[in-house]
Amino acid sequence: MLPLLLLLATAALAAAQGLPPLPIGVNYGANADNLPSPAAVATFLATKTTVNRVKLFDANPAFLDAFAANAPAISIAVSIPNSALPAFADRAAGLDAARGWVRDNLAAHVARGANVTLLLAGNEILGPTVVPDLVVALLPAMRRLHQALQLEGLPQVRVTTPHYLGILAPSDGIPSNARFRTGLDAKVLAPMLRFHNETGSPLMVNAYPYFSYNAQNLNYAVFRPNAGVYDPATKLNYTSMFDAQMDAIYTAMKKLGFGDVQIAVGEAGWPTQAEPGQVGVGPEEARDFNAGMIRVCSGGKGTPLMPGRTFETYIFSLFDENQKPGPIAERNFGIFNPDFTPKYDLGLLRDGSSASASPNPSPNPSPKPSPNPSPSGGGKWCVAKAGADATTLRNNINYACGFVDCKPIQSGGGCFDPNNVQSHASFVMNAYYQANGRHDYDCDFKGTGMVTSSDPSYGGCKYVS
Repeated sequence: MLPLLLLLATAALAAAQGLPPLPIGVNYGANADNLPSPAAVATFLATKTTVNRVKLFDANPAFLDAFAANAPAISIAVSIPNSALPAFADRAAGLDAARGWVRDNLAAHVARGANVTLLLAGNEILGPTVVPDLVVALLPAMRRLHQALQLEGLPQVRVTTPHYLGILAPSDGIPSNARFRTGLDAKVLAPMLRFHNETGSPLMVNAYPYFSYNAQNLNYAVFRPNAGVYDPATKLNYTSMFDAQMDAIYTAMKKLGFGDVQIAVGEAGWPTQAEPGQVGVGPEEARDFNAGMIRVCSGGKGTPLMPGRTFETYIFSLFDENQKPGPIAERNFGIFNPDFTPKYDLGLLRDGSSASASPNPSPNPSPKPSPNPSPSGGGKWCVAKAGADATTLRNNINYACGFVDCKPIQSGGGCFDPNNVQSHASFVMNAYYQANGRHDYDCDFKGTGMVTSSDPSYGGCKYVS
């Protein structure tokens, strides 16, 4: 306890003395019509903020050249589209295809000063939407890309791929009980972790407590004081959903023998606006979540199972993106306005810095797909068994809401009524079951779930199928 108190006291003293704020990464998407030019963005980040890395959703040459010319010290993560992976995985021509992509999309920009340090092979290939051919191609493509980078003289660029948290198997939400899903653990993730271990690249996860919170656990989701979730195996008490998610990933990795592989956070954030009447969304919640995450990931606080560690992390996102489809929240995750003023204070501006307007829309949007699971079609649903233990069902809700959108069971949502644990558990258990492939074991939930062919939808509450 004493080291933690000392860390907190040191952080408070640093804040009081106006010491430089902590470094952090940001996701830089441009699916909007009101954003400043890439050159203005790069200059602002490099000269006015402590942002030290950016994640791009494609290899947009305008963005890469802007950072090469104006922010060569900022590390860049570049994403490759999912559709490109099968060509890289081909046994006969894959290496040539990977080398060609590196030459065409990276090499010249790096030569001009772009500080590319990560190459991301697709995004969320292992779910929630699963394309079997892409799953098979993922690791071979990552290996070819690593080889290509070595052969093209870019050994400093590491290769990874972002995962959604549904790579974890269903459990009670206690980190020490976490493991990877059956079918992914030994066949996909163990060899992938071996690749990360051999190449020094991190396992990257997209951690979104926002898509898992409800009115009851809001404080737990946004790093506010709360009673916490106790892990009896480790005797650790978790007062942050984000910490619990990170330690669940760490535990699952350790069970496969790869606890030493670094963990990176590809996306995590909180919106400032959502559907009318939605509780827990606004600048204060966004500030509390992102500030807490920065303390954990960049401040040396670490997590209960990984104390003192730092994590390469990218806040989602740099700007609101007013052209994105989907729910209102999808367009309101930004931490800065288009004129570079902060939407709320995260302490990311350098001492003495002030934002200056420089509106100049980017001509090349980089779309970011919604992390929400989509209906998968079919005629099977997962529901809670009648008479199932209420405590277990609450644990099911807490766990499943770590991976699926639980907004419908919140106050004002279409599935809030009837307001009881049986109904709420059935909705989120089914959402988890559908998002993970509709396997019978995805509906087990320690014997409290059952598969049915009768649609449980009612009134305005629609169960995905």
